[in-house]
Amino acid sequence: MCDACVMSAVKSRMLSRRDMFRLAAGASVAAAVTATSGAIPAMAAIPTKVSDLTHELSESFPTFFGQQQFFATKLFDYAKDKFNLYELRVNEHTGTHVDAPLHFSADGQSVAEIPVGNLVAPLAVVDIRARAVENPDTQLTPDDLKAWIAAHGPIPEGACVAMLSGWDKHVASPKFRNPDDKGGMHFPGFHVEAAAMLIEEAKVVGIAVDTLSLDFGASPDFATHYKWLPSNRWGIECIANLEQLPPTGATLVVGAPKHKGGTGGPARVLALV
Repeated sequence: MCDACVMSAVKSRMLSRRDMFRLAAGASVAAAVTATSGAIPAMAAIPTKVSDLTHELSESFPTFFGQQQFFATKLFDYAKDKFNLYELRVNEHTGTHVDAPLHFSADGQSVAEIPVGNLVAPLAVVDIRARAVENPDTQLTPDDLKAWIAAHGPIPEGACVAMLSGWDKHVASPKFRNPDDKGGMHFPGFHVEAAAMLIEEAKVVGIAVDTLSLDFGASPDFATHYKWLPSNRWGIECIANLEQLPPTGATLVVGAPKHKGGTGGPARVLALV
């Protein structure tokens, strides 16, 4: 056999062995990930773009109680120290944020305990903008869910159902809180019966709203919070840019914080479309 032939045969065998080791290593990594993190959630579709559903957080961001909840103190400055560094103080429920089950229950999952597989979810966007323009106290109801299902099919298993009211466009104005002269607020939210329907009839992991609360602003009792969160499902409040997404087909990725015992926290929320 010629020298060139011998070298070619050796190279071929080496490449075959490398491919074998590469595949074996990949399988081992996949098995390790599955063992430690659970199965990878199914994506709604193969994505071609990423949409940011997160408001920029600042010290002036509107809050449920009307008081400042985000503070940034600069400790180091590049001009003086050759690097920049801020110390942050923040209420867990500020800006685009996650409500963990523990927020409205005695022993529900903390934000650190939410299964990571539940933070990647098919997204179902329910549009109630037409009603919200006419009535800020409108709520997403079981009839809205039934209409969505009639138009788009069953809500995907493991999904997040998001309310699109268009309220995120008011974030820089007093209308985001929309207070009345008696101290109440007026903005859309989930009706408790819609939350109950999702718990009883759909395997849904989360709900999201583009307002300050899962409950509508005039709620006297946080009925939706008390119904939804103790079922060990999460919520997102102050989500943004839902109008950029189709009613179905997007995959939500929730960059939830992971601090021990947390009842929630600001999150970077993305949609893969």
